[in-house]
Amino acid sequence: MADHDSPQEVAAKFLDKLKSSPFVMIGLNDGEHSEPMTAQIDDDQPNTLFFFAGKDNRIAAGGDAMAQFVGKGHDFFACLAGNVTRDDDRAQIDKLWNNQVEAWFPGGKADPNLTLLRFDIDSAELWETDISVGGRLKMLFGGTIRGEESGSHAVVGSVA
Repeated sequence: MADHDSPQEVAAKFLDKLKSSPFVMIGLNDGEHSEPMTAQIDDDQPNTLFFFAGKDNRIAAGGDAMAQFVGKGHDFFACLAGNVTRDDDRAQIDKLWNNQVEAWFPGGKADPNLTLLRFDIDSAELWETDISVGGRLKMLFGGTIRGEESGSHAVVGSVA
C-alpha cells in the first residue's frame, strides 16, 4: 500500500474518523475476547481514549490492551496498542459525560458501578484505503492497482 500522506496526516485522519464513529473493539492482552465500546475523546489528551464502563467490565481490571477501529465507510482501519487504567477523576468524568453515556448508567455520574477507563496509546498502525477512481475501475474490470492508486499506511508512536 502506498504512503501518500505523512504519518502525522494519517494520524489526524484517524482522529477525525474516530470522532465521527467512536466505536472500537478493545480487549486486554489476557486471552479474553475484545468487546465493542464507545471511545470518548478529550482533545487535550490526544493519545488517550476514554471509556465509561461498569466496574465489573472485563477491561476494568486494567493492563496491556489492544483496540481495533474500522471507519464507517470501511475506508480507514486502525490497530492500537496501549495500557488501560482507571481514571475516576471527577473533573474528567464531568468533561466527557453526555446523554449517550447517561443512557447506560441510570444512576448518572453517581452510579455506584460507574468507572472511567483510560486507554493510553503506546503505538498505532493505521491504514487509509481511499482507492482512486482508476483503482476502483481496475477492481471492477480487472487489472493491477498501482501504489499511487491505493491509500496510505502509517506506523506511529503517537496519534497526536
